[in-house]
Amino acid sequence: MKISLLEPIGVDKRVIDSLAEGLVEKGHEFVYYDTKTTDEKELLKRSADSDIVMIANNPYPAAVIEKTDKLKMMSVAFTGIDHIGIRACREKNIMICNAAGYSDQTVAELIIGFAVDGLRNVAKANESVRKGGTNAGIGGREICGKTVGIIGLGRIGLKAAKLFLAFGAKVIAYNRSQSREALDAGIEYRTLEELLKESHIISLNLPLNSQTKGFIGSKQIQLMRKDAVFINCARGPIVDNEALAKALNDDELGFACVDVFDMEPPIPKEYPLLHAKNTLLTPHQAFISEESMERRAKIVFQNVYAYLEGQPENVCK
Repeated sequence: MKISLLEPIGVDKRVIDSLAEGLVEKGHEFVYYDTKTTDEKELLKRSADSDIVMIANNPYPAAVIEKTDKLKMMSVAFTGIDHIGIRACREKNIMICNAAGYSDQTVAELIIGFAVDGLRNVAKANESVRKGGTNAGIGGREICGKTVGIIGLGRIGLKAAKLFLAFGAKVIAYNRSQSREALDAGIEYRTLEELLKESHIISLNLPLNSQTKGFIGSKQIQLMRKDAVFINCARGPIVDNEALAKALNDDELGFACVDVFDMEPPIPKEYPLLHAKNTLLTPHQAFISEESMERRAKIVFQNVYAYLEGQPENVCK
């Protein structure tokens, strides 16, 4: 079979070569492209005669998938698969396997970092000292004793919740179902309305799908405390970011830490959150660390090995 890695996945080529060695030894052809592309013609050129393709978070649209003749399996070096033409894959019976779990710890740790910054004004303090200022009005608040609301208690949400518990926070959660692990950890479940009203810190950890797009809008934001810190390391379109920016500028919300937007960075200059006060914005980096990139590479290749052995792993339904 021909197996093509269509873009870099955040690790050195020596790691790629090592992980691909077993495929080559088994007689498969392996091709690695070390540049990203969003050009559909180029994507089709790279994958047209491939049996298996590996991609990261670059779009892989239906228009490309529909023109592939041999493609049987796709190994996605990412947790979410909303950047792929999923319906086209299903129509052509192409199996999709993701890299579930690779970034859980990394994202959870950045959520904690965001919470610390939002409460302790770290970015503001950095700016102050560089401009010759002092610590006046910058001291902030502690996580300990605060109520943290986790919207979406999946693997990342649960990891973040446990880290917040270690800080001495009270953790409440909104989720479609309850888990014994969460209850045993001391996490309390709430309705969405209750969580939004009670929480000093709110972390959004939902997947993006047709049910969650626009899940947090002006109505939900108005329920939040005026001093709340809102964190989004999930997906940008889950939030009405224009409403979020307005609430921040109108002092209806304390602070927002946002790693994901309605598009991938670079962000257009007119984007509302770029002009909102009391924000910390990062360029979709929550999933990136040395450790997570190595885990991701191993999982995405293991998905291919498992598929070739007839025992596929991390299959997305």
